[in-house]
Amino acid sequence: MPPDRDADPHDSPRARFAMELRRRREAARLTQRQLAQRIRYSDSMVNMVEKAKRSPSKPFAEKCDQVFGLDGTMTKLQADTGWKKAPEYLRSWLEEEQDADCLRAWQPAIVPGLLQTEAYAREILAATPGIIEEELEKRLANRMQRQAILYRDEPPVLNVVMDEAVLYRVIGDIEVMQEQLRHLLEVARHPRVAIQIVPRTVRAHCGMAGGFIIAERNGAPYAAYTDAQPFGRTFSDRRLIAELVRLYDALRAESVPFSQSLLLIEEAVKQLAAKSSQSTLA
Repeated sequence: MPPDRDADPHDSPRARFAMELRRRREAARLTQRQLAQRIRYSDSMVNMVEKAKRSPSKPFAEKCDQVFGLDGTMTKLQADTGWKKAPEYLRSWLEEEQDADCLRAWQPAIVPGLLQTEAYAREILAATPGIIEEELEKRLANRMQRQAILYRDEPPVLNVVMDEAVLYRVIGDIEVMQEQLRHLLEVARHPRVAIQIVPRTVRAHCGMAGGFIIAERNGAPYAAYTDAQPFGRTFSDRRLIAELVRLYDALRAESVPFSQSLLLIEEAVKQLAAKSSQSTLA
């Protein structure tokens, strides 16, 4: 098994905290176990935080400041790991999402947030009734920040199932949609990403009520997030998660294989290009 790599500070606020923690610990000539003893946490927790596999709590950061003789440096870095730009109802899910080694998503209406381009995401978020520009920019920055997990040294496996209708619902304009669909094709080249499409020939299916995403770690689902109005919901109830797993498996069974799904996306791109050409001629 290859050794764990150090956290890249460019990956996320959590990774920046991890890098600074290690730098401060080594400057103090402390081992992870010695630091753990001084801040009264387990050495495994120090190790996981230092590798950006767990988010630090505020008390954890405050005790690190005390041990290192800092004036709030670690506490300020910790505040940035808490997804403060995200809506409160979403924050608990974002923490779970960061810890997952596999994510399984279903979306019947829009491209999942982890795969949205900035222009597409802006159009989706701007449709929120009453949203002001400042809040829009915060939510957009948060959505783009989420996607950093796909570019880590060891990103989670991401399996996405979407309804074919997603490919033809024009969000923004044709250019925005073309960029979004081409982005899906590009991301699908990643060895840990799989995208499958439930074709329009499937007239009714069990996923029509709404989207969801399941987080797994070490082969076991442990958390999930479901879309709802006015707010989504995060939960860890095993029975509810088991039901979502059954729904996901049923939806995946209705979808076409990965290679054929990419062909469906390519066909949607071609149809958009044809519409764009017709508009130009008109």
